Amino acid sequence: MKICRFNDARLGVVKGESVFDVSEALDALRPASYPFPRHDVLIENLPLMRARLEELSARASPIALGSVRLLSPVANPGKIVAAPVNYTRHLEEVLAQKQLHHGNLINEIHKAGLFLKATSSLVGASSPVTLVHTDRRNDHEVELAVVIGQRCRNVHRDQALRHVAGYAIGLDITIRGPEERSLRKSPDSYTVLGPWLTTSDELTDPGQLDFSIHVDGELRQQANTSELILGVPELIEFASSFYTLEPGDIILTGTPQGVGPIVPGNRMLAAIQGIGSMEVAVQ
Repeated sequence: MKICRFNDARLGVVKGESVFDVSEALDALRPASYPFPRHDVLIENLPLMRARLEELSARASPIALGSVRLLSPVANPGKIVAAPVNYTRHLEEVLAQKQLHHGNLINEIHKAGLFLKATSSLVGASSPVTLVHTDRRNDHEVELAVVIGQRCRNVHRDQALRHVAGYAIGLDITIRGPEERSLRKSPDSYTVLGPWLTTSDELTDPGQLDFSIHVDGELRQQANTSELILGVPELIEFASSFYTLEPGDIILTGTPQGVGPIVPGNRMLAAIQGIGSMEVAVQ
């Protein structure tokens, strides 16, 4: 199932080129009270809502996908966990280009570890990326995004995929410079998630997915998730050894070689096998 959020926070199921409004299913969620939960309650309850979503989508009228504004499929992630230099050829390109590393110590992921991005940086596919510090280089990075569905801590890689709600395309936009990654990658709109959430039952092997990004029609990055140094199960194991992972937490799995600059006026077209594609404007 492909689940989206659209327009004024409506809930939809995507089938082909149509969206079916299933917002009525949200009535099943218990109203939250202060202190509000630190996780996404929709993602937490997706397994319980599945039959209702199928029922509502079967009798809803189709809405043209191109006519709606797509929001991030996850509204309230507690954490955005990101994996640096998780493709060998990207590690090599960063080490070889001073404008990418700016003298920072660059280690492979086992030594570099993970980093966090601000949740305030998150937008959906229909929102533009609004560049800041345009006197410096801003780069695109396309990644497979993993959305956690069940709370887990110290989970073994063999059990890790059981805790995944689904997958989406992630864009990790980056300002180049000497500062810590979390600062340079966390401005508003610098994390794009979309175009929807493809549930894990539809995408059972996240380790064999072709993906790419074009900028104004030019192919910039193209790879397969089989090239990940730490695959999805290993990343969940690694992350959950440091943090409790909650429903709605997002793991950005890393970007391959070919990162490049973007400027206002560009249009990015990102695609991942089994998920779909999204076109994102730069301003």
